[in-house]
Amino acid sequence: MDTTSEVRVCWDANAYLAQCPSRTVLSAIADKWTCLLVDALSDGPMRFGELRRRLDGITQKSLTQTLRDMERDGMLTRTVYPTIPPKVSYELTDLGRSVTRLMAGIKVWAEQHADEIVAARHLYDARAGQEPLPVTTTPR
Repeated sequence: MDTTSEVRVCWDANAYLAQCPSRTVLSAIADKWTCLLVDALSDGPMRFGELRRRLDGITQKSLTQTLRDMERDGMLTRTVYPTIPPKVSYELTDLGRSVTRLMAGIKVWAEQHADEIVAARHLYDARAGQEPLPVTTTPR
C-alpha cells in the first residue's frame, strides 16, 4: 500500500472502506459478549467467576477470549492480586466506560424488541417453507 492511501485510511476514518481500521473496532464492539461484558462491568470490577455467572450461557473459552480481546483493545484492565490462589479482577478503562451507554442502550433495545424480532423470524421461516406460487400472466 502506498503512503497516500495509508494516510487516507488512517486519518480519514471511513468504515465503508475495506482497509479502514475502524472496521476492526466495529467487529470488536459488535460482538454480543463484548456488549454484555461492558454492561456487566459498568457497575464496577468483577472477578472471572462472577462474570461467568452473570453472563448465562457463555463458555469459559468465550469469556476468556473476549476478556483478552477487550484488554488488548484497551477497554478493560486485568488486575492480579498476589494471593493463594491468585485473585483476578476485571475493570473497564476510561475507553471501556466511554462505550457503556451505547452498549446498555443496545441491550435494552434488544430486550424491548425481542418479541417482535422472534415473531418476524417465525413469519419469515413459515413463508420460506411454503411452495412458491406459480406466476400467472393476465391475457391482454
